[in-house]
Amino acid sequence: MSGPADELQQAVARKGSFGGTLRAVAWSFFGVRRGADHAQDVARLNPVHVIIAGVLAAVLFVVGIIVLVNWIVGSGVAA
Repeated sequence: MSGPADELQQAVARKGSFGGTLRAVAWSFFGVRRGADHAQDVARLNPVHVIIAGVLAAVLFVVGIIVLVNWIVGSGVAA
C-alpha cells in the first residue's frame, strides 16, 4: 500500500533534466502546451526542479520588467 509520502519520494527521485524543466516552465509562462506534452512532463519532471525553475523564471521576469520600465522612463519617451 503506497501512501502520499511514498508517491512524493518517487516524484522527487525522478531523473528529469533541469534543462527540460526550464523548457517546460518557459512554455507554461506563455500558456501554450499540448496535453500530450503536459502528461509527459508530469510523468518525467522532478517537482523540486519545477519549483526552482518557476521561482527563477518569475524573478527573471520581474527583473526584466523593472529594467524595461527604468529604461523607458530614463530615455524620456514616457515623459
